[in-house]
Amino acid sequence: MLATADDFFFPGLGNPRTPNPLTGFIVTAVNVNNLLGFNTLGISFVCIDYMHLTDRTHLILIHVPLRFLVVAEGTLLVGFVTSNPENRLFTNTLNEGDVFVFPEGLIHFQVNIGHSHAVAFAGLNSPNPSVITIANTVFGSTPPIDASILARAFQLDS
Repeated sequence: MLATADDFFFPGLGNPRTPNPLTGFIVTAVNVNNLLGFNTLGISFVCIDYMHLTDRTHLILIHVPLRFLVVAEGTLLVGFVTSNPENRLFTNTLNEGDVFVFPEGLIHFQVNIGHSHAVAFAGLNSPNPSVITIANTVFGSTPPIDASILARAFQLDS
């Protein structure tokens, strides 16, 4: 079967999406599953809609093959932490049109600190990436990680 123009086109990122009230964001993925033109390129693309912060903070603390983030609307605080032994934090406040690059393999975050809904687009270096949400992974495992192990890992009193 021959390729058509539709194999290189994905509609709909211009339409607003409603973030999940539990997480404060929603991710719309554009990858080889819905844009065949990405096949063999080893990349994908996401649009992230962030809720406006009211009385709760929605922080996305994740590990994903994110390479760069471009803010389309709103204001985001973004950053990443280098690996041991320095564990150095790099952060920046991004406004509409700003770009931030995330080094490979590091834990990073984004949080909407503006006064309205925020939207960002991100390029990823994986054709079909997955997201590892740190809090869900560590504190929501099945079966749960023993509290004494978590206390020791996070250097807390039991």
